[in-house]
Amino acid sequence: MQYFAEGSPTASLSNDRCFELVDSLISQLSARRPLRKVLLLPPDVTRFHSNAGPLTCHLYQQLSPIANVAIMPATGTHFPITDHEREVMFPGIPSAAFHHHDWRNGVTTLGEIPASELAELSEGGVNLPVSVQVDRLLVENEWDAIISVGQLVPHEVIGIANQVKNVLVGTGGFDLINKSHWLGAVYGMERVMGRPWSPVRELLTRAAKRFLGHLPITYVLTVRARGESGAIETRGIYGGDDVETYLQGAEVCRAVNLDILPTAPKKVVAYLDPEEFKSTWVGNKAIYRTRMAVADDGELIVLAPGARQFGEDPEIDRLIRRYGYRGTPATLDAVATHPELANNLSAAAHLIHGSTEGRFRVTYCPGHLSAEEIRSVGFEYADLKEMQARYPIDELRDGWNTRNGEEFFYVSNPALGLWGTAERFGS
Repeated sequence: MQYFAEGSPTASLSNDRCFELVDSLISQLSARRPLRKVLLLPPDVTRFHSNAGPLTCHLYQQLSPIANVAIMPATGTHFPITDHEREVMFPGIPSAAFHHHDWRNGVTTLGEIPASELAELSEGGVNLPVSVQVDRLLVENEWDAIISVGQLVPHEVIGIANQVKNVLVGTGGFDLINKSHWLGAVYGMERVMGRPWSPVRELLTRAAKRFLGHLPITYVLTVRARGESGAIETRGIYGGDDVETYLQGAEVCRAVNLDILPTAPKKVVAYLDPEEFKSTWVGNKAIYRTRMAVADDGELIVLAPGARQFGEDPEIDRLIRRYGYRGTPATLDAVATHPELANNLSAAAHLIHGSTEGRFRVTYCPGHLSAEEIRSVGFEYADLKEMQARYPIDELRDGWNTRNGEEFFYVSNPALGLWGTAERFGS
């Protein structure tokens, strides 16, 4: 059922208007049953610009006088949200309302998707069953409403992120996270990114239909993009529990978040905000989102002042350090010969996603990782201070820039879109 839908590629929706629409959702849900216990599932700080923070705060303010409201950030495999991040993203909400998602040990299994279906979806590339798991908090309480809040944005694993992904991956378990990521990697990220439907989207949709139908889940989905002033604006907001609501928002997302370039730049410079990006696990969005733009034999320079490790989980960090970003053939071989990587397929998928397959170079400029560490995983290294002096972000604009006779393409936040040529987008 769709509760509201508003937006277009040229719309600019104020927070007040978004709050009005969210209030209409509360009214419609309340008309169906009294709202005494409500669970909110927003993203973490890596989706700071989704506008999910203000929307979650508004939901909490409106619901907490009448309901017991719990909040669990859909962190998936990311770091647990810190007190500082919580206060920045969700100001005014007491810390006692928040719960931590443990994707390894805090989940319960709802059922299984057979190997034959993954083989079908992957065109024979993946022949594994997958356990459908969610955080125990979702199923061991009698919720009157579960409201998942998030952003529709191009994504390297599923095509366009959010909706059911926020639940089954963001609050999901080890097996589904591993195998859904592996499915996307084996199928091919260039075949997936920016597309409303993909093998991973189909997998999660099937899982939701079979195993989440007893949960009162409603999705609030935003579409965000930079306006002419450079500020990030809300282009659309959609609320509902059906696939059609997602697809309606996904079309606006494609219209505003796919940046089609007339030519492939030889050099791309991407900046990773240190508040959002502390690892290559998340920071490699700089590679994912620009890989269809960078010219053959070109270079991607990643300014990453917050990068202090590779994985956001100790085991995944160790695996990245051991196996590195060596390309698809090397990763497939490592999965076939090393059980520790075969048992952590989301890490293996990440290694494929973060490799350029030798087509272009990646130069990482981290704030807290050494040159030796960066080079050991397959990237090139440059000193952050030197590169920030060469590419001062306060003086750059998103898009084409020329400094000291050098032309390059600048991306101030790779998490907000997807860049590529018409040829590589298949258009």
